[in-house]
This record gives sequence, C-alpha cells and structure tokens, in this order.
Amino acid sequence: MTKQPLRVALAQVNPTVGALTDNCAMLIEQVERAERVGADLIVFPELATLGYPPKDLLDLPRIVEGNLETVQRLRELSARIAILVGYVDTAGGQAGKRLTNSAALLADGELVSRWDKALLPTYDVFDEARYFEPATQTHVVEFAGWSLGVTLCEDIWLDPVRSGRPLYHRSPAQEQIEQGADLLINLSASPFEMDKSAHRDALARELALGAGAPVVYCNQVGGNDELVFDGGSFVVDESGSVVARAARFQTDLLVCEIGADAGPGNLAPELDRDAMMLAALELGLADYVRKCGFSTVVMGLSGGIDSAVTCAIAARALGPERVTGLLMPSPYSSDHSVADALELARRLGVTAHTLPIEGPMAAFDHTLREVFAAQEPDVTEENIQARVRGTLLMAWSNKFGSLLLTTGNKSELAVGYCTLYGDMAGGLSLLSDVPKMSVYALARHMNRDGEVIPQNTIDKPPSAELRPDQLDSDSLPPYDILDALIAGYVEEGLDGDALVARGFDRESVERVIHLIHLNEYKRRQAAPGIKISARAFGFGRRFPIAHRRS
Repeated sequence: MTKQPLRVALAQVNPTVGALTDNCAMLIEQVERAERVGADLIVFPELATLGYPPKDLLDLPRIVEGNLETVQRLRELSARIAILVGYVDTAGGQAGKRLTNSAALLADGELVSRWDKALLPTYDVFDEARYFEPATQTHVVEFAGWSLGVTLCEDIWLDPVRSGRPLYHRSPAQEQIEQGADLLINLSASPFEMDKSAHRDALARELALGAGAPVVYCNQVGGNDELVFDGGSFVVDESGSVVARAARFQTDLLVCEIGADAGPGNLAPELDRDAMMLAALELGLADYVRKCGFSTVVMGLSGGIDSAVTCAIAARALGPERVTGLLMPSPYSSDHSVADALELARRLGVTAHTLPIEGPMAAFDHTLREVFAAQEPDVTEENIQARVRGTLLMAWSNKFGSLLLTTGNKSELAVGYCTLYGDMAGGLSLLSDVPKMSVYALARHMNRDGEVIPQNTIDKPPSAELRPDQLDSDSLPPYDILDALIAGYVEEGLDGDALVARGFDRESVERVIHLIHLNEYKRRQAAPGIKISARAFGFGRRFPIAHRRS
C-alpha cells in the first residue's frame, strides 16, 4: 500500500479520575474537533477514558465496564475519523491479573487492533503491577499505508535513569521496529517532575533515530491528587528533530502532518525552570480544588516567605476573590510581619482577616498551669501556638467550606520543623515538595514583572516567631546546605559517606539523615502535596515509621 502523508491530531486532555460520563463527553468533543480540522487519526493519552492513575477504582466493576462503554461509543464515531485511545481492558487467560492497560485503534466503526502495556512500572508513584497483566508480545498494524507500532508510556522508558541499570529485559518499541514499524506512537500519562521533559525528548529522539521513523508522543495534562501532568505532547521526525509540540500545563489539540514533505507543525514555546515549577503548582492546585468540589481556599498569613508564596500561587491559580488569608498574631509576632502580611493581601487583592491568638494562648496556659506547675516552658508552649492557629484555620474551613492550604515547604517537612495538628493541619500542602531555596526562587520569579511579594518578606531571616528572637537557623543548618543534603539523600539516594565525599561535614550529614528518619511519623500524617521532584514525600516514598538503621 502506498504511504500517504498522515494528518494526526494529538488530543492532550485533562480527565478527572473515574468521571466516566464527563471524560466520555470530553473525548467525543475532541474527536469532533479533530474531524473539523481534517485529521486522519486522533491520538489520546494512556487511560484517557478513566484518567491516570485510577488506583483502586479499578477494583470496582462498574468503573471498568463504564470505560469499555466509552470505547464502544468512540468506536461508533470512528466511522468518520480513526481513533487511538488508551483505556482499561479485560485480560484473557485463566491466570494472572484480570485487567490490562491497553490502547485501541478504532477505524471504520471497527476495532482494528489492540495493544496491551508490556512494561508495568512499580517504582516511585507507580504501582501498575498491582492491577494489570503485562503483555508478553507486541505487533505492528498496517494503517493508511503505514506500519504502525503503538506503545504505552513506560514501554519506551528503558534507560537506567534511576537505578544505574536497565529496568526491563525487553523493549516493546524495539520489537516493533524489528517487525517493520515505520511510525511509532506512544500514549502516555507521564507525571511532571523538574527536568523530566528534556529526558522524554531524548528518549523519543533516540527511538526515532534508531528506527529511522517518526515518533508521536501524546501525554495527559492536568492535576490528579499529588500528581501533575504537564502535557507537552510532541512529534519527532525520522531525523530526531522535534517538529511539533503542544502547550505545557494546558489542554491542547496538536495537529501535525507526518510523511513525505510534511512541513513543521506548531511548536509551543518552552518555559524556563522557575516558570515550569510555578505552572505545575498552579495547575496542581487549580485541578485539586476543582476536581474535589471546592470553590475557595484559606491559609494562614504570617508575613513569612512560605505563606506569601502559597498565597500568591493561589491567587494566580484560582483568582484573588477565591482566596482568604488569616493573620493570627501572637505576642511574639513582630510588627513588620503583620505589616508584611497585610501588604501582601493588599497587593494580591485577597481577603484578609486578623484573629489575634493571645486570648486562646492564655486560656491554654490557665488550663494547664496546675499540671505543668513543676515544668519549665519549652517547645510544648510553642506548639500550642501553632495548634491554636490550626484550630482557627480549620474552624474557618468548616464554617465556609474552604480548602485549607498548609504553607510548609519540603525542607521543613523533611526534618520535622513543623507541628502536627498545628501548621501541618490542612487539606493540601502546596509547597511540600518545594525546598526552601526554591520557595525564594518562586518569589523572585513572581516579582519579575512587579513586586507582588513584599521585598521585606524575601529579605528578612526566616522565623517561626514562636518565642522571642527566634530564627530558623537556631535549629537548622543554613537552608542552602540543608536543601542540598535533602536532595542528595532523598532524591538521589546517596548515603552519608557519599554526601561527605561531596564536601558536607559529617556531623551535619548524620544529623539531617537522623531527622529525616525520625520524622517519618509526622509525614505520614501530613496533608497531600503536589509532586514536582524526582522523589517527593508521599505515596511514592514508602519508609516504615517503626524502624532502626544499624
């Protein structure tokens, strides 16, 4: 069959996990759009019918049945345009898991072919072997004069990116190349993390060059719980050049001609590192609020950098009219902190209320005076202040139905510099995967076009202000050192000796590692956060609470 140029539409969609009816309507809308622009084939991401990751929703029969009904509806539409969609199918055979992570090629009202995912990731946030049976073989299909090979996300992630060795013993894409594939399409739901997009590009370029064939990569976009999907779907030609790219962090329909003399398609502009981080947090927050059914958020405003950045991101993501900040000064709060918090609220246009906590602090002191009579004041009294504030914030959340955002950062969460049921109280921890130095970078980035966050908030030494003259540096190493130690130990998996070999003093290394392990119990009770690093605290990092390192 003569190979003709193929007009492909990449539908970079934002599904809500489990929302079968809404997701089906969204897919149909994209099919109709692609048909209007004259596409021959529309490609959707991995598990587009359900949203990724569906987790234990897959144990509910109605979820699987509903997703198959969506595929049937798309099959009917394929009489007008070919459709390649990721979905969940039922596995054959008498043993093994009952489901497969699959892709269906639909054309002329028929199911032309089905591919099942072969390489099921079980590291970090991925747990696909819990649900799916892997494919043991793959194939190519003749379509519109092309020999089409289809893979699903991890099927092309064969390089030793984390472990220093290949993760798998086979390469589905390479097998398809050996079977004669001259067009490779990968359906993905690849979560965002800093610097990952360049790695995706490199994988696709290497694949295209090895095959001498174009590679089409369609990625999910949107936030689903802790994960953010950045989109950035793209097409690489047989020379390894990216010839078309969809926008990042937003839905998009990328249309590209593939084949002889096909010119370059649309290339969405790339974002710099700080802009990427900010966009991921904005999308993660906006989708968490929308998909969980909230309309407003509330947070504490202390005048410090963490609450200022959290509030600024919320105002950008949701609109200032949907954001409330509560100032809760204590006798230890400085006048400039209160002034900075009020000035921030004014600049952002968010609502601010001041609720002094001296009265509740005195009430706790009175109640506990007799039983604490023989004890000197210590961190207990400091934590009471944080818990009073947490109670007031939760009261606002309960009364007005607002999502409470906690404002702590990854550096504090790593070493336990936070109070359970106090500043950790809330429904979403927006900065929990953002190290302290990156919080400052976000503040400077948001101030590039005008001072949104007061400069004094950025310049002053960080302090919890729970006792007179308190500074974070009284309890922690300098944040630039702390962040580097956390990145090395948590994200890179280096041990103490390797960190010392990098030039860190052994005392600091051992202390930080000890604090990270000691505070696992706090993190287990923390609000979910937005993952932006290679290794975030949360369901992708599973350490026991009760353990000993010997």
